[in-house]
Amino acid sequence: MRHFDHLPDDVRRRLFWREPEHFTRESGRDVLAVALGATLYMPGTRPRLAHDLTRRAAKGAMSSVVCLEDSIADEDVPAAQANTIAQLRDLAESGGGPLVFVRVRQPEQIGQIVEGLGEHAGVLSGFVLPKFTQTSGAAFLDALDDTAASSGHHLWAMPVMEAPEIIHRETRDDELVAVRQLLDKHRSSVLAIRTGATDLCGFYGIRRGRDLSIYDVRLVADVINHVVNILGRADGTGFVVTGPVWEYYGGNERLFKPRLREAPFEAHDAEDLRHTLITKDLDGLIREVVLDTANGLTGKTVIHPSHVAVVHALSVVTHEEFVDASDVLGTDAGGAAASSYRNKMNESRPHRAWAERILTRAKVFGVAEADVGFVDLLAAGDGW
Repeated sequence: MRHFDHLPDDVRRRLFWREPEHFTRESGRDVLAVALGATLYMPGTRPRLAHDLTRRAAKGAMSSVVCLEDSIADEDVPAAQANTIAQLRDLAESGGGPLVFVRVRQPEQIGQIVEGLGEHAGVLSGFVLPKFTQTSGAAFLDALDDTAASSGHHLWAMPVMEAPEIIHRETRDDELVAVRQLLDKHRSSVLAIRTGATDLCGFYGIRRGRDLSIYDVRLVADVINHVVNILGRADGTGFVVTGPVWEYYGGNERLFKPRLREAPFEAHDAEDLRHTLITKDLDGLIREVVLDTANGLTGKTVIHPSHVAVVHALSVVTHEEFVDASDVLGTDAGGAAASSYRNKMNESRPHRAWAERILTRAKVFGVAEADVGFVDLLAAGDGW
């Protein structure tokens, strides 16, 4: 598997100073957690789920979650689970598809699904654990570890921080510390922490509009900050924390001006692309992904194929970032120096953890040529 492998070889060589590296389902956590990129959610009721997963992978989606939780009506769960098992067996037999995770409702579903997959259990990379707390989480993680041991297949867990104990201010700190202790006991099974925006907004009767980012919803932004603070530390105790879902994919009347400047698109003769992004409300997604990165998040939950290319284009390391990171890691002596681009100061100790993360992302998503930007990367593909 490799990001941007769906592009023709000559296009990829033109765009990248250092091309993305290949990874597999057996790659280590540090690589896989970053390689998730835009994780595309699909309901388990889809009648052509295997076909859709294969088609999306061919367009650049490297990870997907098949949902048996909130996207499925209560009475449809048994049928959705049976369909998911059947479709994933078909996917395994076809030999294609992205990294696949199943979002379950109850711990016992983990064993049921793996048992149902039988000899095809290797198609499954793991499970998404909803509304994760110190109380509910232990049962999910025990079920996952027991199933992995009995089946002989390593299974990754991705807990979702979206429970009321997390958003309520009076319980948040104690809950997150307890969750950290629980996750640390199961560290070898935890791939990444996912953040839930929809559920968190729902506790207060809030739904963010298409003109706003999740960081404009202060209640939820505050939760994300605390999750990163306690679970996303760069000192070896933390995990990759992914960005919350962007809910919009169709254009309606706009209240505020678009946030995409015209100049970068005009410079690349891509005014039509800018118009398409704005029409599909993808300018809001672009802004939120940039804010995700600034706030310590990696990758993003998405619900529409058009979102995947946007998230991945913004995940490519710029040539300037790579040079800065390499300069920072080039010395252990401390101190500060002007960047090779002569436009900022690099400090070797404060910027070291950032630089290490940049180089990991560079392996997975590649390093763009010095004259290649987001517009070039997005315009090169047709996934959006």
